[in-house]
Amino acid sequence: MEWDDTTTPRYVLATAADAHHVIQRVSGAGWQVREGFHWDAHPGQLVCYGVVADASTAALVVRAAARGAGVVAVVDGTPAWGQALVDSLARFGPVRRGCDPPGRPALLARLRPDQRALLERLAAGETIAAAAAGEFMSLRTANRRIAAVRGLFGVASTRDAVGVYLRLRGRS
Repeated sequence: MEWDDTTTPRYVLATAADAHHVIQRVSGAGWQVREGFHWDAHPGQLVCYGVVADASTAALVVRAAARGAGVVAVVDGTPAWGQALVDSLARFGPVRRGCDPPGRPALLARLRPDQRALLERLAAGETIAAAAAGEFMSLRTANRRIAAVRGLFGVASTRDAVGVYLRLRGRS
């Protein structure tokens, strides 16, 4: 199952870079992000994250998930308790092992043609003003279209949105 705004994010990742990408995406979607797994998860959109270096920290991850928090756990290597962590988290819902949502083509399909055209121009190095003029729209409209793309991709900046778009297209 793909993570979206209605599903609690649960990730077990191999690198801190992957975790950073996920954290940016969930925080952009409105989730409150806290480092560490010692937080009491209250109803709401809380995601705890950190490195899981031993079985006792893995138990804290499971406890946070049981209380309703999303989790982004970085497990270095593949210790035996790493798979046990994934299995335990799976009791609460889907667990992602990679940082990218499985529905990449679905994300591209959700882009409108004018959003794609703007992203293409921005990827080619044009400014947002030049891209807007080239697509015969106002700067305000172009900014709104790109803001919607940032929200869809779960990123905070236009530069990040263009980077995600290029990766989705398979060209980075």
